[in-house]
Amino acid sequence: LGFPGIHEFQIWLSLPMALLYIVALGANLLILITIYLEPTLHQPMYQFLGILAAVDIGLATTSMPKILAILWFDAKTISLPECFAQIYAIHTFMCMESGVFLCMAIDRYVAICYPLQYPSIVTEAFVIKATLSMLLRNGLLTIPVPVLAAQRQYCSRNEIDHCLCSNLGVISLACDDITVNRFYQLALAWLVVGSDMILVYASYALIIRSVLRLNSTEAASKALSTCSSHLILIMFYYTAIVILSVTHLAGRRVPLIPVLLNVMHIVIPPSLNPVVYALRTQELKVGFRKVFSL
Repeated sequence: LGFPGIHEFQIWLSLPMALLYIVALGANLLILITIYLEPTLHQPMYQFLGILAAVDIGLATTSMPKILAILWFDAKTISLPECFAQIYAIHTFMCMESGVFLCMAIDRYVAICYPLQYPSIVTEAFVIKATLSMLLRNGLLTIPVPVLAAQRQYCSRNEIDHCLCSNLGVISLACDDITVNRFYQLALAWLVVGSDMILVYASYALIIRSVLRLNSTEAASKALSTCSSHLILIMFYYTAIVILSVTHLAGRRVPLIPVLLNVMHIVIPPSLNPVVYALRTQELKVGFRKVFSL
């Protein structure tokens, strides 16, 4: 049905959302093209950034075209198979984003804490293995989410106050017990995203401790500058997930809040990530100028 409680005004929300989607597509494609064409960027740090850009494009594209179709053309109908496919895609890409952040944190941890061993540890083979492990982990562990949702009996109304197929929103329409669905959703969040978050923050805590022990102020400043853009985006991503989880508790009283935050968490990170990296990473800015002869 779109955004609950503001159906008559939601057309105005579509304009900034469409702009964010265009930025997400354009900026992430720009990063992918630049990393592919510029040989100096063929390093693990930028390869992980390219993977993040591809994941961001996928995450935004799983939801934004349908959301804009609802807001612009009143195309509110979606079949159950399409809905379950969207549930799977959203969960997979969100877990993939968390996994890529973990890979990037490990890359920075090894680069700063063990600089001499870095070339032998974080190799091209390491990047391939890490990427494949994230794909397998997230692709397999998210399969039960739509499968369990598809096994429920839907015999009441067939409308949800949402802009996309939220798993919790869809299973709330079921007539039978959804305890297993809720439990697996919670377990997935804590085991996958929660463990990633703990490891990411632990990595950056060790990085900061190592940087503070450096005798050279210039070296410490350079190390912190390299990690700052990563840390900004990671803190935003995981903080948004925690806030989104908490606001679901208030969803029955103020349903607009979790719906709006859910949509924003899907569209803002893909548009914010490339902008922050483009502004704060000198090597990437140099790569842009070389590739496009600016």
